Amino acid sequence: MTRKNTHRDAGAPEADWDALAAGFDDEPDHGLRDPEVRAAWADRLRAWLPGHRADLLDLGCGTGSLALLAVEQGHRVTAVDRSPAMAERARAKLAGHPAEILCGDAAAPPVGERRFDVILVRHVLWALPDPAGALRHWRGLLRPGGRFVLVEGVWGTLTPVGIPAARLTALLEPTARAVRVEQLSGHRALWGKEVDDERYAVVATV
Repeated sequence: MTRKNTHRDAGAPEADWDALAAGFDDEPDHGLRDPEVRAAWADRLRAWLPGHRADLLDLGCGTGSLALLAVEQGHRVTAVDRSPAMAERARAKLAGHPAEILCGDAAAPPVGERRFDVILVRHVLWALPDPAGALRHWRGLLRPGGRFVLVEGVWGTLTPVGIPAARLTALLEPTARAVRVEQLSGHRALWGKEVDDERYAVVATV
């Protein structure tokens, strides 16, 4: 792979995320410290999320940058990350906002019987051992008419990793009634640099 393994979207599933948490936000699309990058993600979220106040579940939230944008747009957020260090940084970032940060497995989040209007996942699904099983489980956490917002891609040239858009849309077919794919590779502002690999978002209504 050509990208640094400090990227959550490029790191191996066995990466020590507690150890990597301190530098996680250094990547432009993680910390969203660049105003242009932050504004680009805020615009995308505004287009993908409901226009009304919604209950959003952010799985594999990292340090909570997207969760913070969602809260700032008026949504109630529950965010989950398996790394205690990542979750702690997310709690600090979202302190004082209507958000709950939980430590747990994204594939089976510890939310009990609660249901949500949106499940947001960025660069996590590809690394799960059973993406189809995770999607089925997550479908049960959505209210009728809820939606998935899944940001994924394929990274690397010699030994690419990730999940192609065609495969993800096929996995969603049994559980979603409307699926839309939005290509993100050519949008430099989202990543803080030019990228030449496959990056996309799928918005799927159930």
